[in-house]
Amino acid sequence: MITKNKLFEILSSPHVSEKSNRLLKKSNVIVLKVLISSTKSEIKLAIQKLFSVNIKCINTVLVKGKVKKHNRYNVYRKNWKKAYVTLQKGQKLDFINHVL
Repeated sequence: MITKNKLFEILSSPHVSEKSNRLLKKSNVIVLKVLISSTKSEIKLAIQKLFSVNIKCINTVLVKGKVKKHNRYNVYRKNWKKAYVTLQKGQKLDFINHVL
């Protein structure tokens, strides 16, 4: 049993980019930043419980952290996990335009 606090920990934030905005408009796919140790079934359960929407499928990607230069030092960004959530037809969940 997953508690409500755990549900909020699994879903970090929506990932806002040109690609995610295009996917949302074109094929009803939401892109979210999620906890790196979460599984597809945990992500699905969290979204269904928090937003009451039906999910068609979920794809996840581990994004490797980049190396950036800061003055003369190399700074390493963290690895993070991205989830592509495809909603079923007739379902709406839009974080960008504030439609829930």
